[in-house]
Amino acid sequence: MRTFEENVDKYAELAVKVGVNIQQGQTLIINADISSALFVRKIVRKAYEAGARLVQVDWTDEHVTRTRFDYAPDESFTYFPEWRADMLEKAYQEGAAALSVVSMNPDLLKGVDPSKISSLGRVAGEATKRYMKYTRGFKISWSIVAVPSEAWAAKVFPGTDSKDEQIEKLWNAIFDATRISLEDPIQAWNDHIQSLMSKVNLLNELELDTLHYSAPGTDLTIELAKKHIWVGAESINDKGNSFIANIPTEEVFTTPLKTGVNGTVRGTKPFNYGGNVIDHFSFTFEDGRIVDFDAEEGYEALKRMLETDEGSLYLGEVALVPHCSPISNSGITFYNTLFDENASHHLAIGNSYTFTIENGYEMTEQELADNGVNNSANHVDFMIGSSEMNIDGKKKDGRVIPLFRNGEWVI
Repeated sequence: MRTFEENVDKYAELAVKVGVNIQQGQTLIINADISSALFVRKIVRKAYEAGARLVQVDWTDEHVTRTRFDYAPDESFTYFPEWRADMLEKAYQEGAAALSVVSMNPDLLKGVDPSKISSLGRVAGEATKRYMKYTRGFKISWSIVAVPSEAWAAKVFPGTDSKDEQIEKLWNAIFDATRISLEDPIQAWNDHIQSLMSKVNLLNELELDTLHYSAPGTDLTIELAKKHIWVGAESINDKGNSFIANIPTEEVFTTPLKTGVNGTVRGTKPFNYGGNVIDHFSFTFEDGRIVDFDAEEGYEALKRMLETDEGSLYLGEVALVPHCSPISNSGITFYNTLFDENASHHLAIGNSYTFTIENGYEMTEQELADNGVNNSANHVDFMIGSSEMNIDGKKKDGRVIPLFRNGEWVI
């Protein structure tokens, strides 16, 4: 059995070699909170050992973030520095890879005026469009991993007295979810990628027209976008290099038709938006648009999120995840979308990915819209899957193909 330090080392190696798949002479930009400094230093070394030319760390501090929301003037939340957008756009133009290391407190912005969060999200979403096209369009390699912080560990394991015990439990849960606990994590990931891609190929061969979801509180029909393609796990950037955008990942996903969603869906796990937990929620759709919603926790935050822009009232992603998976089997709610979305079928409110449309890379915004692709400053995942979820696919000729029964694949 490996030691804790050996597992952390393997995790850093996985992020570099499988996540962003750093190339010889490439620049790597890391975004991370200072609470994850020890892990980030390991990543930096692994990246240089793998041949990176430069590793640039863009540090944040959740305490500084909270202080801004508590004390900054209102105009602070309608401003995004253009120089930051310029810097990242230039770096991505030159082929830099991007790695995010997340560890934020799920309750960081609890009690903050939701209008500040939505205002900042709106202005940031507009300002970052220039460089986000490189990640959302998969023009560069990028990945997201997570490490524990004290606040996050306390949220996930509130019944444990010691902070050290909470952090140790969260580290072990992350190791299990990311397959680091296995004997050869990189080989395990290669096998897992092949398994997911076999589902991707099968779904693309089926050429489904619609999906129908049924479960307690859910009766939802989703028409898929014109020229949609299913994607999963492994992505290929413009230079032909593979990368894994999310570690962990258990999903296969595509783009819904913006105006083709009808019915009601009930959330099955909490999700985090702007540092606020939203839980026990539901949405009702008519012709793609959210016409009604509710949430027992985080209602105001959810309301503000939906008011970000017109695209925030429509879906941008539909993702299929079997109920039986390492994260779901753990029984842990991580209060972190990176993990929780990979324990459950999920949907995303807001922006669609251009790479889930055939030749989407080459389309103009108008052409994407003509193909039913949603555009928004938001892309917020929410979980809807359970052991009671059934999903049927329907082809254009009317033939129905069972996809999931009681939460599990049947194809």
